[in-house]
Amino acid sequence: MLKVQKLRPNQQTTKCSWCGKDVASTGRGRPRKYCSQACRQRAYEQRNNVSGTSIPAEAVIMSPDRASELKDSLFELRCAAEDIATAVNEGEEARDIAKLCQEMVELARNIEKLR
Repeated sequence: MLKVQKLRPNQQTTKCSWCGKDVASTGRGRPRKYCSQACRQRAYEQRNNVSGTSIPAEAVIMSPDRASELKDSLFELRCAAEDIATAVNEGEEARDIAKLCQEMVELARNIEKLR
């Protein structure tokens, strides 16, 4: 089950430096950079793996299989956008276009989960 944190009026959110999820500020001390200990650990491992190399610390390293999956997902997203454009040009009903839009949003959300 997904937990939803309610923010106090003076509370601000930032994005996790590893996964991009919202991180609520406690209002005291140094602002948090990571949403969880797991993200903090992954970021440490990434920094440790690239130290002493010419690879920038902010680089994203992925396997060829993951890069291929990402390319396929982006192709799927483009096809979904083209389907919407075709539906609009052919005068489809708004509810059908809305359904196509929702499918495209879901595809994009899945692609955003890069790590």
